[in-house]
Amino acid sequence: MIDLVARQIQILRAIVEEFIQTAEPVGSETIDKKYNIGVSPATIRNEMVYLTQQNYLVKEHTSAGRVPTPLAIKLYINELMKEKELSVADEVSTKEKIWNSKDEPDDLLYEITKVLAEKSRALGIALTPDRRIYHAGSANLLNMPEFYDIKVTRHVLNLVEEVALMEEVFELGASENPIHVVFGPELGNKHLEPIGVVYFDTQANGKDCKVGVLGSARFDYPYVMPMMKFTKALIEEMVG
Repeated sequence: MIDLVARQIQILRAIVEEFIQTAEPVGSETIDKKYNIGVSPATIRNEMVYLTQQNYLVKEHTSAGRVPTPLAIKLYINELMKEKELSVADEVSTKEKIWNSKDEPDDLLYEITKVLAEKSRALGIALTPDRRIYHAGSANLLNMPEFYDIKVTRHVLNLVEEVALMEEVFELGASENPIHVVFGPELGNKHLEPIGVVYFDTQANGKDCKVGVLGSARFDYPYVMPMMKFTKALIEEMVG
């Protein structure tokens, strides 16, 4: 973020949040009307050109607007967004559903993926070192515009059935952060470009596992990130 000044950060945050809400390329007029940036549309346009040159935005061929790149969304997650506080109901329901399966090793990871799918409204997924994949919530994908494209949906469903492919995805997301993110453009497959994966490393059933959610890159990150942190802490509390 060293190369950005306060105004550019403000504009970038607005573009990311608008894109997450609408799934549409964002234009300067929208930012001017909906967000209190305090500068003219012409200045916003100039700053958007600069943000594009810095690889934070990309121009859509079919629109005058721009969409945020993985670099921009990761910056938003790590430094620009304000995490929501989970409700007591969220915490209690998550704990109850997972805790009730703690003595059933064969059910535990599946229950975790079901809970994460429900909370994120995406697809929950887990991968064990003995190369077993658990997933739940595939139908949630059909509520997202990105998955109206049958080619995108087909490639995602194939992805979550192929251990080697999921291992590659998780490897790409490796970082020092407790919660990792991977975006479609990083995967080298044009049919997977609209997706995002948010996951963490943990232990379950005595095994090192990857546990996360897969869906549109437009996750509600201010909610999903604290939910993932809470779930990771809960699993680790169960493991002891």
